[in-house]
Amino acid sequence: MIETPTSYFLTCGASEGVTRQNAFDGARLVAGIGDICLLATRTHLPPDCRLCEPRKLEVGTLAPAVTAAIASDIPGEIISAAVAVAWAADTGHGAVVMEYAARGHKEDIEAIVRRMAEEGLRMRGLATGQLHSLAVQHRVQRIGSAVAGLVLC
Repeated sequence: MIETPTSYFLTCGASEGVTRQNAFDGARLVAGIGDICLLATRTHLPPDCRLCEPRKLEVGTLAPAVTAAIASDIPGEIISAAVAVAWAADTGHGAVVMEYAARGHKEDIEAIVRRMAEEGLRMRGLATGQLHSLAVQHRVQRIGSAVAGLVLC
């Protein structure tokens, strides 16, 4: 059984690379999560989980994370990635986390992911309290990637 995380941070980054995978790796490095092992999850944060400043985790650390990523090899194209956390107004219910990445400006992508997180609460019959989000945008030069994520720690 994995211990329930008590904190999380939001992070994002963008990069160019010689391949899509290298661009993705570079974006993770810019975001500060390039040297840890992210355990992909779709998540509902527990009520006592708290937002903290991004922290450097040890190389190889296993960390549950929700990430959104996109890559493109179309020069001039704008790509964006975002993550949002919607906390229930009733603090005993925790939060819903959503991720989204697409072609387009970060303001549009972030607005979409925020609506997704609010809808996640609505589907559970819960009103939205606090809403946190983070997005990144990248204009592709040759091969680019954008990554946004929530890391539980």
